Amino acid sequence: MTSEPEDAALTGQVWRLAWPAIAHMLLLTLVFLVGRGMVGRYSTTALASMQICGTLTWTIVSVFSATSAGTLAVVARSVGAGDRAAAAAAARASLVFALALGAAVALPLLVACGPLLRALFPHAGAEVVEQAIAYLEIVLPALPFAFVEAAAASALQGVGDTRTPLSVAAIGNVVNVAVSAVLIFGHLGLPALGVRGAAVGVACTMATEALLLTAALLSRSSPLPLRAAPAADARAARQANAAALARVLRVALPAFAERSVYHAGYTGFVAIIGLLGATAMAANQALIAVESVCFLSAEGFGIAAGALMAQRLGARSPRDAARVGLVAALMAILALSAFGVLFVLAPRPLLLAFSSDPELLALGESALPVAAVAQPFMAFATVMGTGLRGAGDTRTVLAVTLVCSLLVRVGGTWLFAVTLGHGLAGVWMGSTADWICRSALLAVAFARGRWKALAV
Repeated sequence: MTSEPEDAALTGQVWRLAWPAIAHMLLLTLVFLVGRGMVGRYSTTALASMQICGTLTWTIVSVFSATSAGTLAVVARSVGAGDRAAAAAAARASLVFALALGAAVALPLLVACGPLLRALFPHAGAEVVEQAIAYLEIVLPALPFAFVEAAAASALQGVGDTRTPLSVAAIGNVVNVAVSAVLIFGHLGLPALGVRGAAVGVACTMATEALLLTAALLSRSSPLPLRAAPAADARAARQANAAALARVLRVALPAFAERSVYHAGYTGFVAIIGLLGATAMAANQALIAVESVCFLSAEGFGIAAGALMAQRLGARSPRDAARVGLVAALMAILALSAFGVLFVLAPRPLLLAFSSDPELLALGESALPVAAVAQPFMAFATVMGTGLRGAGDTRTVLAVTLVCSLLVRVGGTWLFAVTLGHGLAGVWMGSTADWICRSALLAVAFARGRWKALAV
């Protein structure tokens, strides 16, 4: 049993890390939401193209920045154990690896994006696909910056600094709004670029945030000693950096596989939506934009849970680590359940922020009540998944994702949306079934407690 003062103190610790992480995640997504909102006002066709290029950009960044899961776990575990030099070595190795990986991923994707999109979305319409290709041709070269931003933010979050990533994300949003507003609609005498203008805004934001976060880690006031004097033995220094990267990758590789599986399932999920037509794609894009506030709030609580759980494990206090996970999950459930009530009570005002098309609004209103049911399950599953990753148990999360993303989400979406004919509402029934299944499996894994004994 724990005392109420102890629980209150733990809740306060979670909240102090969670609210800047939530705001940071929301600001990162606001970059895409602002683009979607502006593009939606530009044309419905352009908004439909964002369903394709926005999804693929998110997939690429999410999958290939999976090293950030290892960065957070190793940095936080090292900080908890009182070894900031090891934490700094992990952060340094992660930044270099992220930059190299970004360059290695961007070039082949840039070459293949045209044929790939035409093959994946044959029913989306030629104009929709061409606009999606135009967007990706601008954003893909900026991928190295996106990967570095993820690694740098995770290093800071692992040491308990969630406010610096928040401040940098705020600056990034100013850059995005300024650039996108001018280029999408053609202000200041410039031509109207539509989705290309949104892409330039995103690319500029990625570069700005990566450079500022790296500068923060290298500054004299950094919480990690990245500027420490180099070792006299250069060979020993290289070995230490290689060992640090190996620790990060041991955690990151299952996370990479997990995200690959999740997004393979999500690509199939989006392909099913593509069968419903351009209006359904645009409506789903608006729904995702609305729900992203919820998902990212849960991610913020998950970041706090992951960092604090790893720190407690580093300090050899698994009981406190478990308490952190439960408190963060409960806080997320309460927050997202409140959003779910809003989905039911005010669906049209939420959707009007992205489009005034009557058919789009009708489709969106049919699906938002289903999304409301998913919120508490999404909250629990997101926090538990991120918390277990922070603890280093990325293999369990991978196994759960294999079952839920590939079987439940894709199979359920096909059943409800296509076989039973529920259309876009059926799509959201499939995703809700995924979150329910994911919550149940992660709850069992957390309760068993095998994650407490893992070495990172």
